[in-house]
Amino acid sequence: MRPPTTAERGLQAALIGSLSLVALACLVPFVLTFTASFTDENVLIANGISFVPELLSTNSYKLLFSDMGRVVSGYKITFAVTILGTALSLLVNALLAYPLAKRTLKYRNVLAFYCFFTMLFSGGIVPWYIITTQYLGLRNSLLALIIPYAANAWYMFLLRNYFKSLPEEIGESAQIDGAGELRIFFQIIMPLSVPALASVTLFISLQYWNDWWLGIMLNEEKSLMPLQLLLREIVSNAIFAQGENATKIIGSERLPTEGIKYAATIITIGPIIFLYPFLQKYFVKGLMVGAVKG
Repeated sequence: MRPPTTAERGLQAALIGSLSLVALACLVPFVLTFTASFTDENVLIANGISFVPELLSTNSYKLLFSDMGRVVSGYKITFAVTILGTALSLLVNALLAYPLAKRTLKYRNVLAFYCFFTMLFSGGIVPWYIITTQYLGLRNSLLALIIPYAANAWYMFLLRNYFKSLPEEIGESAQIDGAGELRIFFQIIMPLSVPALASVTLFISLQYWNDWWLGIMLNEEKSLMPLQLLLREIVSNAIFAQGENATKIIGSERLPTEGIKYAATIITIGPIIFLYPFLQKYFVKGLMVGAVKG
């Protein structure tokens, strides 16, 4: 193998420098949010956000964790919903995408259009709410935070395109050996589709982790309140709280109505950000290959 030329070394250095700048640009907002969450409220309002806080303050976190039991409960609910919902949604979308990727399936284009139509039009909030609560009985339960997002047409099409890129001879050979469709799907297709599955897993988990809409619409139980909805409630209460109520929590200092927004962001983004290192190596490959039409 020949050594790289001077021009190739220069191009490599330029690419590394460009990617380093892009990575730094992505890191800057997170650093600013983190420092703002520890900045005194008066300084934050007067001078704005800076990389180094002029005056440290933990009042925002004191207010968020003033009811530690509810925060821990919100974390438990969100973790459970994210894990169970991601597994269920990935299975449902993959099981729908696999038959639609097979050219031998009758009316597959009609079924694909039916799924695509749901991406363009919806019945609206009122019909959705009636069907979800009165017909499906999804109300005040953990399933109410999971089932409505189980099927997603965009995720299904992403997986279908990836399945179409796989050689059909693999499945035909397995059928000759006596394997059924379910065995082919779980033991052959799924292991070969790890890049696409990892990419879709990331999208689905972020959707469940960041969701607060289902908690508002379908749950009235405080014990089933997800973390995002709980923090949204705390931030809203802090903005409209009376000063005398705030002093019970943080003393006589000013209520951190701005700092609490940044602190809530740090609390919610912390756990889910650790998912990226495990899926990053599959992410780009899954998107690119899944975009190729078979």
